[in-house]
Amino acid sequence: MADLQPPTAPADDPNEVLCLGEAMVLVTPRQGQRLATAPDATFAVAGAESNVAQYLADLGHRVAWASRVGSDPLGDRVLTAVAGPGVDVRYVERDSSAPTAVFFKDPSPEDGTRVHYYRTGSAASRLAPAYLDTLPIASARLVHLSGINAALSASCARAATALFDRARAAGVLRSFDVNYRPGLWRTEDAAAPLLALARQADVVFVGLDEAAEVWGTTTAEDVRDLIGPSVSVVVKNAEVGAVLFEPGSGPGTFVPAEAVEVVEPVGAGDAFAAGYLSAWLRGDAPAERLRLGHRVAAFALGSVEDHADATSLRRPSPDLDGAAR
Repeated sequence: MADLQPPTAPADDPNEVLCLGEAMVLVTPRQGQRLATAPDATFAVAGAESNVAQYLADLGHRVAWASRVGSDPLGDRVLTAVAGPGVDVRYVERDSSAPTAVFFKDPSPEDGTRVHYYRTGSAASRLAPAYLDTLPIASARLVHLSGINAALSASCARAATALFDRARAAGVLRSFDVNYRPGLWRTEDAAAPLLALARQADVVFVGLDEAAEVWGTTTAEDVRDLIGPSVSVVVKNAEVGAVLFEPGSGPGTFVPAEAVEVVEPVGAGDAFAAGYLSAWLRGDAPAERLRLGHRVAAFALGSVEDHADATSLRRPSPDLDGAAR
């Protein structure tokens, strides 16, 4: 079976990619202090799908991020931060009766960094299938979401499924990052919904360790066999590398990870997905997609922020201005 290629977007639509998912405000004590005693902290914005959107914008793509935030100052901060690299945030809804989600990092030299989420009842958790009526799904080349959506609420889970249904009906390709978060739900609750979404997608990103935890798989080939033969599956194995299994392509394509000093691992998976998707949208070969994924991930690994500016990796190309349409 030939490799799937994203369709061309209509010339009158500004966005190639639509990412859907919650973004939150992140609060981190300064200088590695504990939350219980830190006198001050820094603020940042983080979210799986918004990270992907920002990295894709860094790489020169036209991308929209869709979600819901509160009508509060934290919502203002989220919109400003995500829009900064050039992401289109016009489709984000503001909710006057629900807050923008927030989470806190609690650094500890003994136990490492722990994360505390406050996202129950957030504006984004109220996202429902009806919200999709406001989005330009059919005019995108690609839609992207992660498994976090399915964990936030029943209505978010339905919206995730509906997004993929609508994209498939419109001939738009679907990208899915499993992104299992044990702090949001138990493995026995997550396994089936995450597998169902993976099987709906055209390309899936999953870590070998998280697949083992959620689905009990042992090897990358096990993951490919579980998800099925019609999906492009990218299995990441931390500092070892990543392997891509394409539909009907046999043993897969492996590219080792780049050697990099790790400052903070959070956000690297989103960066990898953005790099891969950027190369995919450009029509690059499988190895080049994985290679760009690793290169963008290296930026995230070298930064304490969820999104580290990767514009230096942008390649001038007429394709991104319409020549590939």
